[in-house]
Amino acid sequence: MLSPTSNIVAPTINRVPEVAVDFWLIKLMAVTMGETAADYLAVNLGLGLTITSLIMTGILVVALVLQFVQKRYVPWAYWLAVVLISVVGTLVTDNLVDNFGVRLETTTIAFAIVLAATFAVWYASERTLSIHTIFTTRREIFYWLAILFTFSLGTAAGDLVAERFDMGYLTAGLLFGGVIALIAFAYYVLKLDAILAFWLAYILTRPLGASFGDLLSQPVEYGGLGFGTTSTSMIFLGCIIALVLYMTLKKQVDEADEILLETE
Repeated sequence: MLSPTSNIVAPTINRVPEVAVDFWLIKLMAVTMGETAADYLAVNLGLGLTITSLIMTGILVVALVLQFVQKRYVPWAYWLAVVLISVVGTLVTDNLVDNFGVRLETTTIAFAIVLAATFAVWYASERTLSIHTIFTTRREIFYWLAILFTFSLGTAAGDLVAERFDMGYLTAGLLFGGVIALIAFAYYVLKLDAILAFWLAYILTRPLGASFGDLLSQPVEYGGLGFGTTSTSMIFLGCIIALVLYMTLKKQVDEADEILLETE
């Protein structure tokens, strides 16, 4: 990524991170925490789905404003938005299912259609869905809309497989993990399109994380390991903070190296 001191104008600075191992690690932890944190706030704290949704949506709006004003990738701002949008995406699906009685099959299909429509409008407008070219505010808006719908879709799909199809959290997690492995194989061996592979994997990490989050947090009688939402959320939050600090330091070192090369 170009440094802020580069001679290239600011709009060519990408506003989202490069896709690497640390990206997938923190993303998986963020989606797992999104599942358990939503349950913790709504159930354990007794706030209920409606109040929790209103509070978290308000906080998410503030986080997205902070993210948009950066005009470049800043680890703490970006990943704060990801964690919060993971929570809100989970709450959107939970509200539809628990408060409005919409079936999981319906929410899964509906969010799949909405996500596909978002990608279609994004591509029609920008002629690309690549996350390596999020240079403008319009592209970033499309990006975050897609992220929100991937989380809502992933929540619905994960609950559908684990609960409605009665496969259990562990089996569902292994199933989604296996599909992601097939996508990785198709990308590295069969040369599947990089953008398609990325978005497919991104969508499926949500139900993967949700399944293992529920496995860890839910009571034993419900098919979980009984660690509780509080402990599970705190563990993953600690890991996320540690990874964000690592990413921040790494980014600072990389930018310093770029500046040094430019001055030589």
